[in-house]
Amino acid sequence: MTRGKKTHTPTLEVHLLREGIVESSHQVEATVCDSRGRVLLVAGNSETSAFIRSALKPFQALAVTSTGTLQKYDLSDRDLAIMCSSHQGNTEQARQAFNILWQADVDPNHLKCPIPPGKSTQLQHNCSGKHAGVLAVCQNRNWPLNTYLHRSNPVQKLILTKISELLGMPGEELIGAKDDCGMPTYSMELKQIAHLYAQLAAGNSLDLERIARAMTYYPRLISGEGAFDSELMRLSEGELVSKSGAEGIQCVGRIGQGMGLAIKVKDGARRAKYAVAIQVLRQMGWISPAIAEILSDNFVQLTPYKRLETIGELSIL
Repeated sequence: MTRGKKTHTPTLEVHLLREGIVESSHQVEATVCDSRGRVLLVAGNSETSAFIRSALKPFQALAVTSTGTLQKYDLSDRDLAIMCSSHQGNTEQARQAFNILWQADVDPNHLKCPIPPGKSTQLQHNCSGKHAGVLAVCQNRNWPLNTYLHRSNPVQKLILTKISELLGMPGEELIGAKDDCGMPTYSMELKQIAHLYAQLAAGNSLDLERIARAMTYYPRLISGEGAFDSELMRLSEGELVSKSGAEGIQCVGRIGQGMGLAIKVKDGARRAKYAVAIQVLRQMGWISPAIAEILSDNFVQLTPYKRLETIGELSIL
């Protein structure tokens, strides 16, 4: 990592090598912030804007933790974990999402996330836990269930308020759009996304601390067996909280140290964000060489003939 006072630095580049020959390339930007929002490390431009996508889920879960919904319906940390997940729709994960609705006495027919191709129920959608959690809040507060996806619904206003409070800015300044599941997501600068994850990992908020604990205690629920978020949290044994988002978003927080990492692949490639995360986490000492090697075997060495190579480094501002 190089030193120097900069506002823009070279981006990272990920090459797909076929038997050592470059076949494809991806440009990647990354930012590390502390819990006060100060940019510590950067590759590219920390002010690049991107939709946070599913990496927003831990902060959407604040609507559940801040309203007494967990306590009212006797929901567990496993329930909280599935609310933060982008799961694979297996039986364990679908049942956990159903448990939230069962405990809150909400009919599953209220779910408005799509039925995934090849699946039989909306509970198997990778966002069903998030939707179930939001419906539980609406049930608790007697807010309309049939409009829970609308930005005018009080539950969506509450979520936006919680996010804006963490970022220290008016919620109206955030540009919103529908995610693929129908829930609102927001466009943010990379330094804002990294700031959110620094706060998730800092332990300064009881609500955020419980969310981070649920994610790290039950990593298999967050993505699934063999998936990046679950494997990183399992291998780091509670030291890192990790959450992916579509279109090349990857976020990681270092528990107890109040530092957050946000990665955006410019062309949205999933494979590139994992390769960058592994290299950057190792550079910063957030994972050991042994963990980096295990992750690389699964996410960098793609086949016996193809592997990924990350070029570049983070710079200190």
